[in-house]
Amino acid sequence: MSTSQCNIPAVKAFLLDLQDRICAAVEHADGKAKFVEDAWERDEVNNPMSLTGGGRTRVITNGTIEKGGVNFSHVRGAALPASATASRPELEGRSFQAMGVSLVLHPENPYIPTSHANVRFFVAEKEGEEPVWWFGGGFDLTPYYGFQEDVTHWHQVSKDLCEPFGENIYPKYKKWCDEYFFLKHRNETRGVGGLFFDDLNTWDDKVDFDRSFAFMQAVGNGYTDAIIPIIERRKETPWGERERKFQCYRRGRYVEFNLVFDRGTIFGLQTGGRTESILMSMPPIAHWDYDWHPEPGSPEEKLYTDFLPHREWV
Repeated sequence: MSTSQCNIPAVKAFLLDLQDRICAAVEHADGKAKFVEDAWERDEVNNPMSLTGGGRTRVITNGTIEKGGVNFSHVRGAALPASATASRPELEGRSFQAMGVSLVLHPENPYIPTSHANVRFFVAEKEGEEPVWWFGGGFDLTPYYGFQEDVTHWHQVSKDLCEPFGENIYPKYKKWCDEYFFLKHRNETRGVGGLFFDDLNTWDDKVDFDRSFAFMQAVGNGYTDAIIPIIERRKETPWGERERKFQCYRRGRYVEFNLVFDRGTIFGLQTGGRTESILMSMPPIAHWDYDWHPEPGSPEEKLYTDFLPHREWV
């Protein structure tokens, strides 16, 4: 097989194994709760885009992680939705396959950050023509109370996994992440970033499946290296009503981003995807306080002044 030909079974096998490994690592770090699996299938009769396929939704609740999910899905459709063809009109009318692992962990302890990761693979197909495929994904961190040690570690893992692929990869995808997870209506970042990439199928101006797949694997594998030490470091930190209230307020920003801007959420809803799995990313409790501002000099203000502005962490 040439480096330009895609190997769909190999991608699916990796993603299923990645879901298993992430769930095992999170359960071990949580120490209290276990994932519950909800396997599902989609039939073309009962959804607007005639999707077929299925997945494994795994949810963990009421432990160190108050609510979290690690989802695998593999769906097929007769035509790509508007969100996928907006920048690629030449793909309009093609059938498609989409598969990926997407996860969000919302901790109970406000000193543990919320974290998100996603790795995905799309193939757009048309009879008589070569398939068009690409990878996307990344991971990002959303702290409520900032710790330099945690954010530096998160970005060091990000940088280290990128280095074998070229010295320009980490700066490129860190910048993309900073720009992507930005709430324009708030003029505010969602968190402290990480990595984000999309439409990846070329290296050095050549279509290269093997290298693109290898990078997606590195990102998927890197997530647990990045988040597990932070969970274990912060999970015994005492907290009270003040910290909880601020956590729930900041969770509101998470909801705003996912419902207004997030490509995965929009794609899933536009394709008639499984709503319960798509909206698994929502926190269990969030609130919006009118015109709230942190107290000057407070730890809450420090999040806004020292952590949310874009900066180089490593």
